[in-house]
Formats: sequence, structure tokens, C-alpha cells
Amino acid sequence: MADAPAKNPGPPHAAARDEEVSERRTLRDYYIILRERFWIALPLALLIAIGYGYKKMQVTPTYFARATMQFEKPDTVVPIQGVVDQSVRSDVDLNTHLEVLKSGMLAAQVRAALTPEEQVILKRANLKRSPPGTDPNSVGIDMGSMTPVPSRASYIIGIQVTHPDPEAAMIVANKYVDGFMNYLLTKGSTGNQGAVQILSQQAERLRKESEEADQALQRYMKEKNLLSLDSSINLVTEQLRKAAAYRDESRFRLLQIDEKMRQIEAYQAANRNLLEIAEIGTHQTVAPLKAQLSRLQQEMNLLAERYLERHPSIINKANEISVTETDLNRAVTQAIAELRTRQAEAKQAVKNSEEEYARAEKAQIELGDTSVAFRSLKTEADAKEQNYRALLARLNDARTVKNIENVPVRPLDRATLNPNPVSPDKAQIIKTSIGLGVLVFLGVAVGLSFIDDRVKSAWDVESFIGANLLGIIPDLAAMKDDEKYTLLLDNRQAPGVEAFLSVYSSIKIHSKLDFPKSILVTSTIPGEGKTLISCNVAGSFARHSKKTLLIDGDLRRPMLHRHFKQQNSAGLITWFEAGGSMEGDLATNPDLGIIKVGENLSLLCSGGRSKSPTELLENPLFSQLLERLKREYDLVIVDSPPLGAVTDSLLIAERIDEVIYVCRFNRAYRKHIRLYMRALRNGKNEVLGVVLNGLSPRRIEYYSNYRYYRSYKKYYGAQT
Repeated sequence: MADAPAKNPGPPHAAARDEEVSERRTLRDYYIILRERFWIALPLALLIAIGYGYKKMQVTPTYFARATMQFEKPDTVVPIQGVVDQSVRSDVDLNTHLEVLKSGMLAAQVRAALTPEEQVILKRANLKRSPPGTDPNSVGIDMGSMTPVPSRASYIIGIQVTHPDPEAAMIVANKYVDGFMNYLLTKGSTGNQGAVQILSQQAERLRKESEEADQALQRYMKEKNLLSLDSSINLVTEQLRKAAAYRDESRFRLLQIDEKMRQIEAYQAANRNLLEIAEIGTHQTVAPLKAQLSRLQQEMNLLAERYLERHPSIINKANEISVTETDLNRAVTQAIAELRTRQAEAKQAVKNSEEEYARAEKAQIELGDTSVAFRSLKTEADAKEQNYRALLARLNDARTVKNIENVPVRPLDRATLNPNPVSPDKAQIIKTSIGLGVLVFLGVAVGLSFIDDRVKSAWDVESFIGANLLGIIPDLAAMKDDEKYTLLLDNRQAPGVEAFLSVYSSIKIHSKLDFPKSILVTSTIPGEGKTLISCNVAGSFARHSKKTLLIDGDLRRPMLHRHFKQQNSAGLITWFEAGGSMEGDLATNPDLGIIKVGENLSLLCSGGRSKSPTELLENPLFSQLLERLKREYDLVIVDSPPLGAVTDSLLIAERIDEVIYVCRFNRAYRKHIRLYMRALRNGKNEVLGVVLNGLSPRRIEYYSNYRYYRSYKKYYGAQT
């Protein structure tokens, strides 16, 4: 490109990253929305606001009266509590009293307490609205509307009454306070009197039950010989402990004797000396003989050193040793016999101790069963006695409270006459009507903008569709066709010239390709002005000394030849049918019939109509033709059919460098445009942006300033 191209913002996601503000509507966008739908939203808002105000003003005037009463704890004469506790101790109690105030029962009591004079006052408002001559006795008593309102963080309740008559409102409010106090007084008196009778009957019944339970306990203790359960339990427990100790001691003693007997049997089996066993060697009869034998053996050893074996001294000693050994063996046998006797005694002791422990254990089990039954009877007797004593105390309280009646509520402020009506509140109705009108106005205007999906503003193009807004073209319907398609060729000042020059500048800014190149101009539906844009964009580049070729790519309904007053006898179709020759200078090829319609601007017509142009558009010759024409011209602009009508534009777009999308104001739908934009981008086409066509001068004033502001910010702000 001859001029330095500005950086293209790229696809929508890239644009969103460069400038997040374009993703949101600004105040100017909403101002435009309101201006566009002003005469739709305003009458509807006025109608609703005035209707609401008129309806509210027609209500019957009502007057307000307020009386208050305060709950407080009753005076404590004696430390007792009544059966019917009417004091307020929590929010639950307060809410209960509020529900009583709203009940139909209390309303009936208030109505019954009205005097004849008060009834006349309450009928007065209905009599005024009744036809003349109406019998007053046939008119019902109007009690108005009563609302109990608790004061925040207090025990004060306000009785608020609204009524068509101010004096009637005052009477009803005061009557509700008096009626509620009478209700509490009656309820407390009746409740306590009935409670005393019931409590007396229950106390007598519990007294008899307590006596019967105590008698049953005494009979059981006598039957089981129980003076005291705790002492019996201690005695049996001590016996069981001693029996267990005696049993363990007997078992241990028997275990020791059994161990000694096993040792003796082992020595006997091994022919070992039984005197080595401590229990045998230290026996009272064995120990002296053992010492005596040891002494005799020593003396025998001394004599043997001095005498021969047959010496009388040696023989005497030998006899003594023999007698001693015999006695010693007899003593050992006796010791073993004694040990066996002790073993038998130990076994008998173990048996006796186990029998004694079993008897103690059985006695404890029997006492346990006895204690369970005793405690059950004892617990039952104690419980019945406690119930009797508690109910007796409650009966005494109820009898005392019965004679000390006190209502824990008192009037605080009586209702007074208020002659000023509370409704209708004219000031509030006017404020509400104005607010309602404003809300309806804004809601209708903005709501219609969301319902209406057609392209109307720069926000629709840049934010919703996600494309650059190349320019805004005014509505040129007032101009002649001979003039509006050649605005830039005639080089004259006319409406729309500056707009097309602005589009020319935007194309240069957003294009990343240098010349030569090709541009496709398309739209969504017919009648959006793509042919007008194609002609004048081509004229803009030709006016700036770019050798430009304008091609009529709409082979089904060609129109370019008419706007330039040319014949459509030669063109793409005739060239293709003739074989599609590429030889020679294409500008002079008679089959193509390229016509020079202005300085630096030439026209290539369709060469007729075709019902199936895809045969030509998908043929490689068409691509070769475009490449050849790009070598002979700086810029090739193709005017194509609408994308929403046929697929020809997508076939042409595959062979084109850049795309310009044309949208007519309030004509095509945004969702359709975004769909076709996605199809173009998926085909790897560089979509330069959207030209918004057909705006009135008033709308141009709104949109253009906004559009230039955004273009300035994108173009210069990105560089800084």
C-alpha cells in the first residue's frame, strides 16, 4: 500500500483485548436508544402513570387514629406464680397477644361493647354513601381497619385504626384497648378459679398414691428382714471379701505342698538323697538324726585310721551308724507322711473355702435382687411423695393468686380525633406516578432495544457483531439514481460525499495489505445498498489516483451496468462461455468487455444472467482471472449478491483478499450478520468492517460523533 497502513485490530477477540470498553454500552448508546423510541415509550408511560394516579385519587378518604398500651410485669405481693401467666416475658408472648388483638373473637367483643350513640357514629360514613332515604337501621356498622403495631425493642403496642370517619377511628381504637384489657382480666380470673378445682382433685389423688407406695415399701422390708439396705449390703460384701481371701490363701498353701510332693517324688524316682530337700532335711525328727549320723561317720573315719576293720571299736561304731541310719530312714518316712497329711488337709481347706465363698456370693446375688426391688419401691414412693408436695405447693399458689387479680397491661395514650385524612396521599401518589412513568418509559425503550435485534447503532456493530465500523452513510433516497452511484466520480459537493471519503479513510486504516489487492462488498439481504457502497468506494479510490476495476459479481441479478448506463452484452459470463482466454491485454478483451467509466475507474459487467453461477465461480479460471486483473489494476472491487439470499458471495470470498460488509439501518438482524461474519472469518477472509447505510441526518448526528470518537481512540490510543 502506498500509505503506511495502520495496524488492523484483527478479529473480534483481539479487538476485545485491545479495548474492553467496546464490550459495553455507554450512556450515549442508551441516550440514542431513548431518542429512537421516545414517541413509543412516552405515551405508554404517560398513560400508565396518569391512570395509576387517577385510580389512586378515587379511593374513599380514610382517617387515622392511634392508641397505645404498655405491658409490664405484675406487682409481686408474695413469691407465688399463678396458673394463668399473662405477663410478657419474651417475643413469643408478645406475638401471642398481637394475634389475640387481630382475632375475630376480640372484634366481636368490641362490636358488642359499642353504645347506641357510638354505633350511629360508626354508621355515619356508610350513610353518606348510601342513597337518600336509606333506613339507618339497615346500614351495617363499619369497624374500619385495625392493625396492632409493636414498638421496636419495647413492650408497647400501638392500636392503629383507619376509618372513613375520623371520630369513628378514634372510638374504635379506644374500644380495642378497653376490650383487650377486659379479655385479659376475664381470662385470668376464669383460668385461676378452674385451676384451683382441678389442682385440688389431683392433690387428693396423689396423696393416696403416695401413702399406698410407702405402705408397700414397708411390707417388703418386713418380709426381707431389711432394717437398713446399706448395712445389709456392707455385711454381705465383707463376708464375700473374707471368703475370697480365705479361698485364695488355701489355694496358695495347697499349691506349695503339691510342689514339695512333686519334688519328693522326683528325688525318689532318681534315687537321690531326700535329705537335700529342705522340707525333709529340716524336719524336727530328721534333723537331729542327720546330725548324729554325720558325727558318727566322722568318728568312724578317725577309728578307721587307727584300727583295722575287725577291731571292736570299729564294729561298735558300725552298729551305731546302722541303728542311726535306720532311725533316720524311719524319720524321713514319717516326715513324708506328715507332708501328705498336710496336703490332704490343704485340699479340704480349699474345698471348704470355695463352699464358703459360693455361699457368700449367693447371698450377695440374692441381696442384689432384693436391693433392686427395694430401690424400685423406694423410688416410686419418693416420686409420688414429691409429686404430691409439688402439686400441693402449686395449689396454694393458685388459691393465693385467685384472690389477687392483676392485669399486666395498662393504657398509655388514648386515641384522639385527627381531622386530616391519611389517604389518598396526593403528594405520595404524584411521586409514585412520576416514578412509575419514568420506569415504564425507560423499561419500554430499553426493553424494545433488546427485543429488536436489528442493527441500529455503532454499539450493535462494534460490540455485538464484533466488527469495525468503517463509516456511516446517510439516506440518499432523495437523490436520483444517476447521481448517487457516481458521487465520487463527478467530483462535486453533494450529500454523502464526505461520508464515502470517511469510509475510504477507514478502509486504508484497517487494511493490512498493500496494493494491488481485491475487495469484496456484500450484505445480508437485498436492498441494503451494497451496490451503492461498491460504486462510491471504487470511485473514492479512483479519485485518489488508484487504478480501480469494479466487477459486477451478482450473476443472477446484475445491476452495475444500469447505474453506469452501459450495455451488459459482454462480461464474466460471455468470457467464460467463450473459453476464458487469458491471452493478450484483458482490458481490450472483447469477451470481457471492460469499460472505462471514469478517470482511473473501469467496469467489468456480468455479461448477462445465470441461474447457476457456481459453475463459473468455482472454476479455477475465475481465480486466475482475478489474479491476472490484480496485476493490471491497483484495486479490484467485486459487488456480490447478499449472503442471506445465495451462497455466491462465500464462493467469491474464497478468492478475494478483503471483505466490506454493508448493513442498512434497521433492516438486517444482528444475529444473522454475526453468523455470516463468522462464516467469512472461518474462510480465512480479512473482514475490514461494516458500513452502516441509510441513516437519516438526525441519526447521523447522534452516531457519527460517537463513531469518530471511538475511531480516534483506537487509532491514536493504541499507539500511545
